[in-house]
Amino acid sequence: METSGATCPYAEEAMVLVRGTRLLAGAVVVACMVLVGPSAPSGALFGRSVPVDAVRDVVPNRVMTWNICNPCDASNVGRAAEIATYAPQVIGMQEACVSDVERIREYLKSLHGLEYHVEYGSVLQDWGRCGGAPWNPGAFGQAVLSAAPMTDSVEVEYPDGGSEDRGYMAVTTMVGGQPVRVFNTHLAQRRQETVRAGQTRVLAEEVARHDRAIALGDFNAVPDAPELAPIWALAADTDPECRPSSFGVCEPTTDWRSKFDYVFLRGIAPLKHRVQTTPYSDHDLLYTDVDPAFSEGPAQPV
Repeated sequence: METSGATCPYAEEAMVLVRGTRLLAGAVVVACMVLVGPSAPSGALFGRSVPVDAVRDVVPNRVMTWNICNPCDASNVGRAAEIATYAPQVIGMQEACVSDVERIREYLKSLHGLEYHVEYGSVLQDWGRCGGAPWNPGAFGQAVLSAAPMTDSVEVEYPDGGSEDRGYMAVTTMVGGQPVRVFNTHLAQRRQETVRAGQTRVLAEEVARHDRAIALGDFNAVPDAPELAPIWALAADTDPECRPSSFGVCEPTTDWRSKFDYVFLRGIAPLKHRVQTTPYSDHDLLYTDVDPAFSEGPAQPV
């Protein structure tokens, strides 16, 4: 469910009925702009448009994490356009309603020609966040989109979620032509350090089983937070300058200028990364290009 109240039902139905017909889909969306006005926080229906130099096809070694923010007054058309700009092979989303993810996937395909498989790691059935009928509320949690098929999908709820149920999901998929285990998580809220410490122990135990893994998501903690120590002991952040010490220089990933979002790499070398602000969430987009065939060696010590 769109939280803005400005979603045009005709556009949603048209996207389903005319999957491959971009012209008609675009015309319906423009009509909706006249009927309902802007729906993005920036005041524009789509926010910024996809730049001319945007990626035209999926980048096979690119991985992205994005807390898409819920509830937020954001357009799924705009969210899809942001993803399409960088066209990662794998996208891990947090605070994701199944209904929103399905719409984003449809727009990625019908408006941008990008097809993704999906797996969900929903830990809540939340009518307030995701809509649906009171007896059948929408599912809320994590999601992974991948241009390649995914296997061995698992969904795990942490024994203690804190003030809201939290968990992680994991899939095996192709990144840069290599099979990689990808973990996507959303840890407990900011002031719940002891809860997060228990969650990272659970997550680290599973990540440690794999020689080549990516653990991404919203960890709700700055790099030198003690509760992240089990993850740092296994993997390095995609930003080589970011370390769990006062000597590290970590680019912020949130509107309040803290680094909460990570792409941790185990047995995989980073090539380049980017943090991109967006009008569609209070978290920035973070993506990285990696070389799964080359290992950096052991993780940096904490």
